[in-house]
Amino acid sequence: MDKDIDLAGDSPLVRRIKKAYQAGQEDETLDPIVMIDTSGEPLGRFERGDYVIFYDIRGEREIELTESLVNENFKHFPVKKDLNLNFVTMIEYDSSLNARIAFPPEGKIKNTLAEVLSEAGMSLLKISESEKEIHVGFFMNGKSDEIFPGEERIVVPSPEAVTSYSLKPEMSASQVAEEISSNLKNPSYRVIVANLANVDVLGHIEDKAAVLKAVEEVDRQLGRIVEDCRTQGITLVVTSDHGTVEEWLYSNGTINTGHTKNPVPFVLADFSAEAQQSWNLKKEGELADVAPTLLALLELQKPPEMSGESLILNFPEEEEGERKILLLILDGWGMREEKEANLIAEADTPNFDRLWAHFPRAFLKASGEAVGMPANTVGNSEAGHLHLGAGRRILLDRVRIDRAIEEGSFFRNDAFLWAMQGAKKDHKSLHLLGIVSKYSSHGTIKHLLPLLRLAKQLDVKPVFVHSLIGRRGEKPESGAAYVAKVEEMCRSLAVGQVVTVMGRFWALDREENWDRVEKAYKALVYGEGIHVS
Repeated sequence: MDKDIDLAGDSPLVRRIKKAYQAGQEDETLDPIVMIDTSGEPLGRFERGDYVIFYDIRGEREIELTESLVNENFKHFPVKKDLNLNFVTMIEYDSSLNARIAFPPEGKIKNTLAEVLSEAGMSLLKISESEKEIHVGFFMNGKSDEIFPGEERIVVPSPEAVTSYSLKPEMSASQVAEEISSNLKNPSYRVIVANLANVDVLGHIEDKAAVLKAVEEVDRQLGRIVEDCRTQGITLVVTSDHGTVEEWLYSNGTINTGHTKNPVPFVLADFSAEAQQSWNLKKEGELADVAPTLLALLELQKPPEMSGESLILNFPEEEEGERKILLLILDGWGMREEKEANLIAEADTPNFDRLWAHFPRAFLKASGEAVGMPANTVGNSEAGHLHLGAGRRILLDRVRIDRAIEEGSFFRNDAFLWAMQGAKKDHKSLHLLGIVSKYSSHGTIKHLLPLLRLAKQLDVKPVFVHSLIGRRGEKPESGAAYVAKVEEMCRSLAVGQVVTVMGRFWALDREENWDRVEKAYKALVYGEGIHVS
């Protein structure tokens, strides 16, 4: 049967997305698609003085696009002068941005691991490759850019000369391990926190062979690090921030490129003592227990803000000298008993297997309520690193917003009312920009619907929707289905029109790939992209 006939019941926009799938494109990197009117002019572009609500919630990947749209002195690529957008962000992406914030920070997260170590006069070194720099830095420090006295950072560049990490699943893990090795010998640092990024990053790519190579590369570097810790007498703590590839398939057999609800490992290998296996740990815990455990190892008092508990049930007889600790985060390394569709189990991981078999260990909850998220939801890198550093459960912005919707305060939010009433008063367009997904860590279609409802209630016209789609945690080709749902929302409410669709790859960058951001900017402002009438 002709595939165009299969598409006959879809809207023109959805038909165009599905044709892009047929041509080999995926949601994540879908080229911008722009609606045009009968005369061929792009519909719903960002015009001077318009009002925009960027309803994404995570923040760090939203900064660059927002900068290009609101900062007067933006220099990374040519932008339209005097656009003067009236901009609202769902949460604070960056305090320097010229935007109103619908749900501002509730206050500083005090006494994170980094701050406690600093107050105690203990030096801290953080090592990561650039793909995970913000997680080991910003999120582990309580969603703060502050670098505390005594805290230093080494950022190894992630590979740049590849179009996909599937072509280089090793990423920069060996360089990260080299930095760990050289700094274990440095007496200046009492604590080192390091991240091996491969499993999480490759887990978002639908390439099983590349994922297996990524897992095995992490295991190879883990073996090297273990031997360095053994030689140097270092206390090694190994854990993860969330699971990914240990549950590679959905129940229907399609590939799951998202995160999981499974627990993550915690291993304590104390090479500073002769009786390395004599520790006694709790069998289960959660990510918020890691920071209190590290403080106990360092003989530091846990601050009252940390509600997490040490996983240590007993200390073996202490050796003389100060303990030096390496916290190694195997990003995305989840634990799942079932072997079927478990790429952690399928890969060759002798070093992790040996560590898990011979040293004190525990399973840590890394999803749902244990990391401040709704029950039965998957974990993510933001929540994982936040809780590893904070040592307490912290409600994420998603939960705050969901509760505001349930209790009705969402519809009285000053920032939303300012944007919508301002658009109506000034006879300007209202633009709703953000991810369309059931449950992305960057946002949800469930937050778009109440915004459309509020626009309907306030009789705001016109309202244009600009949808970002992406595969992570979603089934293949789900972007078209979500766009269709948004179009149905608009029809049922008789408000709004979807005028832009693009893969999140272009709009949600955090590595200063300004060519990607420029592509998103040109679609939103100038209407550059694939045109659909």
